Amino acid sequence: MTLVTRRRLVGLGAASAGLLLSGCDKLADQPGFRKILFSGDKINQGLQRAMMDRGTLAPEFRADQMSPIFRINGTSNPNTADYNGHAAANFADWRVRVGGLVARPLALSLGDLATMPQRAQITRHDCVEGWSAIGKWQGPMLGAVLKAAGLRDAARYVVFTCADLYNGAPYYESIDLIDAFHPQTILALLMNDKRLSVGHGAPVRLRVERQLGYKHAKYVSAIDAVASLDGIGGGQGGYWEDAIGYDWYAGI
Repeated sequence: MTLVTRRRLVGLGAASAGLLLSGCDKLADQPGFRKILFSGDKINQGLQRAMMDRGTLAPEFRADQMSPIFRINGTSNPNTADYNGHAAANFADWRVRVGGLVARPLALSLGDLATMPQRAQITRHDCVEGWSAIGKWQGPMLGAVLKAAGLRDAARYVVFTCADLYNGAPYYESIDLIDAFHPQTILALLMNDKRLSVGHGAPVRLRVERQLGYKHAKYVSAIDAVASLDGIGGGQGGYWEDAIGYDWYAGI
């Protein structure tokens, strides 16, 4: 399988420890390390997806097993004028646009999202940097949001556009419909029973618990159903997939 698990990362040895601690951006500057991490091809990715039971639930944990410290991955603050204005207003005017191949385009406030069918789950976040943490997440199931919008038959993927910018363009990620309708895939509004912090993706963060941390898009502002990933960003399905060849399907 092409998946790089935390166990495999640890197996790379102490020589890589500094890179692991330096974060995803530093890993992006190391082409040799990237080659080791993401040396598989799309055929192997497809085999991995075919071999896994996509409906299996990720392990869930007790409250007393939650991590005392939960590190921030990726962007710690979008720090744009638009985002800072929303944060100053406590995200009262934030809207998540749901569009693309849907029958009923939506513009959902945080209040709208809070009234949809919710799920709370205590799960483990596995980061490609080599660390893990257990936390509680709560929010509407993505499947309920997509049902409210009414997916068209041609839809095959869901693309998330975010408020943080990389090289001047919004960060984005994508998943297929199997993961989109998985019961543990939610739009998290709460972390550890509190509203999301800026560092952890306020006000809305994707949680797709069967995949590695870079798939869990933060600062979600738009959700689009599409037939193909071609022509979106670099066409590989996400910022890190486009930029440095991370696997699009990062199942764990």
